Amino acid sequence: MRIATYQYQGRRHVGVVSDDGSTVRPLPLDEARARRGALALIEDHAAGTAWPNATGEALPLDAVRLEAPLPLPRRNIFCVGRNYHAHAKELSGSVFKSSPTNPEAWPIVFTKVPECVIGPDEAVRLPGDAVSAQIDYEAELAVVIGKAGRNIARADAMDHVFGYTIVNDVTARDVQMRHQQWDLGKSFDTFCPMGPWIVSADALDGTQTRVRCWVNGELRQDASTTDLIFDIPTLIETCSRGITLYPGDMIATGTPAGVGMGFTPPRYLKAGDRVRIEIDGLGALENPFA
Repeated sequence: MRIATYQYQGRRHVGVVSDDGSTVRPLPLDEARARRGALALIEDHAAGTAWPNATGEALPLDAVRLEAPLPLPRRNIFCVGRNYHAHAKELSGSVFKSSPTNPEAWPIVFTKVPECVIGPDEAVRLPGDAVSAQIDYEAELAVVIGKAGRNIARADAMDHVFGYTIVNDVTARDVQMRHQQWDLGKSFDTFCPMGPWIVSADALDGTQTRVRCWVNGELRQDASTTDLIFDIPTLIETCSRGITLYPGDMIATGTPAGVGMGFTPPRYLKAGDRVRIEIDGLGALENPFA
């Protein structure tokens, strides 16, 4: 199932996207619940509450404006750094140069503030050179938690997954390096494009899918989630150590090699660029930079 949050006739709706991706059928949610996007449905699912049937008129997808499926996540998004082997290698002399001697002992986890989320086709705002001149893209598969838990065992982790979406973990590299921690450089306004919808876990195997990213039509990133250093069950186990994960929490699983910082010289984003991310079985997320 594909669950989308979208604007139609001046109001936010949540609906089910057809299998061919051509239409969306709204769910009968009141305005207050619809404002929360797909989060209301995820919480219903966790509570064992049956969803209302999608009985509204099926609308052509090009007649609505897609938003981030979770327009304002319930709290900071968990993110994982250096989680593809090739990506860790390409940045080993920069953001990872002060990493532990055994870099594969534990995942690197940081967060992005929920207010930086935007939807498909929304513009990522470049902050200006006085703030950061090194803006980079990072294509990522994000896991959406569907069942609460703390100290979740790796063997049980996938039972806590509701579904998946796409995230572009936009990063100010100079800010990331300057502060020797990543939250500030990852959390600028508009620095978390998300979408185009959530695909439920019964319809997508996030442990075996392909992640690709294009900048202005040039393929930059291309990898399989089978190449993750820390797989999805391990990430859920790690993030839940001593911390309760709640329905609607998100874990961005890391980005493949091919980021702008990894080129010689680096190829950072500029006004007018467009970044498109595709994940097999999930869809595409594209945003301009302005």
